[in-house]
Amino acid sequence: MKKLRLAKGVTLEALVEATGWQPHSVRGFLSGTVKKKLGQPLVSEVGKDGVRRYRLDNKAKAV
Repeated sequence: MKKLRLAKGVTLEALVEATGWQPHSVRGFLSGTVKKKLGQPLVSEVGKDGVRRYRLDNKAKAV
């Protein structure tokens, strides 16, 4: 998803709106598929505004 490639990342709310999925399904997809199965460097950060954002970080080592 292109939104995950944005430098500032994307919020869970935006991903829910884009997919029409429930929040727990989006989080499960990010963790289970994107991070574990595909091995993508997914970063989850809380910004100064207190909102968690997810993004793919090509500089980070995939886990």
